[in-house]
Amino acid sequence: MPAGRSPRDLAPALLLFALAALVVAGLPWRCPLLALTGVPCPTCGLTRATRLALHGDLAGATRMHPLWFVIVPAFAALGVAEMFTFWRRGEWGRVVEHRWTKRVGIVLVVALVAVWVARFAGGLGGPVRA
Repeated sequence: MPAGRSPRDLAPALLLFALAALVVAGLPWRCPLLALTGVPCPTCGLTRATRLALHGDLAGATRMHPLWFVIVPAFAALGVAEMFTFWRRGEWGRVVEHRWTKRVGIVLVVALVAVWVARFAGGLGGPVRA
């Protein structure tokens, strides 16, 4: 650990690691929007799609959420870039402030909403099952 850093400074990286471990562990998780309203959110199925992909079931992952192969690597790259920036500069949250990160984020959100609407209309396998 570079000079002047405390173990507390590693908290963001540990949080990302814990979230990744929860995805891999397969702990039961219910979408908060689905639990409150009965309506699946635009990202419903991404966690299960990630688990299926990690187990080699790429077709099952695509059925669960057709954008998993874009969203999951984008978030992984963002997490790695944030941790690298934190390690090198001691600053957390700098990567998400970049113009290109915001633009890519907007494109991904629009794509998620478009898939969400298409699934409600019966396309792409329909809404994900709870």
